[in-house]
Amino acid sequence: MVTATRPVSPLVTGLTCRCPRCRKGKLFVNLLNMRDRCDDCGLDYKFVDTGDGPAVFAIFILGFLCVGGALIAEFKFGVPWWMHVLLWGILTPVIAVFLLRFLKASLIALQFKNKAEEGRLAKE
Repeated sequence: MVTATRPVSPLVTGLTCRCPRCRKGKLFVNLLNMRDRCDDCGLDYKFVDTGDGPAVFAIFILGFLCVGGALIAEFKFGVPWWMHVLLWGILTPVIAVFLLRFLKASLIALQFKNKAEEGRLAKE
């Protein structure tokens, strides 16, 4: 069994989207689909349960960025309406996917680092 020699950094794990234990294996198969286990160290990813956390954080961050950007583009530069549609119609989904990927990997690393699991009333 491979163990990490240095503490897990959720920020680095989120940016690289790598295994929180060995930092070598990939977390995702495609853009947002999780692998079953790490290809390098064999860590089983069944413990992963990020739920709606990444989506909620992404909504708040993306809403702030897009609305702020649209307001700046409108009132500082006077961008026409069709440019808003083109600009934000392309940027919003692209930023959303990469932001969700980063946030999901970061929350997985935090869950691994803090050994978070489902609460139980008694040990089974």
